[in-house]
Amino acid sequence: MKSVKLNNGNSMPMLGYGVFRVEDGEQLADKVYFAIEQGYRSIDTAAIYGNEASVGQGINQAIEAGLVKREDLFVTSKVWNADLTFEQTKAAYQESLEKMKLEYLDLYLIHWPGKDKFLEAYRALEELYKEKKVKAIGVSNFQVHHLEELLSTASVVPAVNQVEFHPRLIQADLRAYTKKKGIHLEAWSPLMNGELLAQPLLEELSAKYGKSPAQIVLRWDIQHDVITIPKSMTDKRIIENKEVFDFEIQLEDMERLDQLDDGTRSGPHPDEFDF
Repeated sequence: MKSVKLNNGNSMPMLGYGVFRVEDGEQLADKVYFAIEQGYRSIDTAAIYGNEASVGQGINQAIEAGLVKREDLFVTSKVWNADLTFEQTKAAYQESLEKMKLEYLDLYLIHWPGKDKFLEAYRALEELYKEKKVKAIGVSNFQVHHLEELLSTASVVPAVNQVEFHPRLIQADLRAYTKKKGIHLEAWSPLMNGELLAQPLLEELSAKYGKSPAQIVLRWDIQHDVITIPKSMTDKRIIENKEVFDFEIQLEDMERLDQLDDGTRSGPHPDEFDF
């Protein structure tokens, strides 16, 4: 797995295993274990997903089986909108650790900016970071104006901004801004929940490169220097999704994929999300 160096010097895998909309339970724990067994080293969850316990179970089983050491893994979770006061955010972090039965997280994010509480929540993240209780901190679903407001008071520049990103939503202005500020972009819903995969261009490029449409999109993410966290509960696809480091999309094809951009979102707009 290729990794990138974050702005605080820590390394983060370019490809991770996402668990959005996956029910808590043994099946998820088994898939997290399987993903680690297959070479995944980054696991992404969130409090609102309601599945941190199973994610932690799969991680701890992999560690106990000797597949990895804890320090080999990069584990992310996120504080939900209901817990964005200073004290609530700190308590939410501790609750996530307890559910996952982990001593620390590698990355902790504010899940959505909301209307007016993210500055207080980020101050709590900064304290957790300075106390060395978390390896890196960041945000999710932040637009340029949210980042500008945050950076006007922050003492720690976010390491990551996790946003919806795929060929129909390439977020060019946001990507340029985060690059300038040293914030690494990470894609959630890189495959638009599968909706993207029937695009004729993806089928054409799939035939050209001998890769699946999903692999084409994930490779497109990586060549844009965007971390990506596809979700799957199918062993075959979990394996397939990681096999994107043995080919390169030509520049002209990257540009053709970029031209699919029409601003379409599979999730809510951060400025319109109903909290």
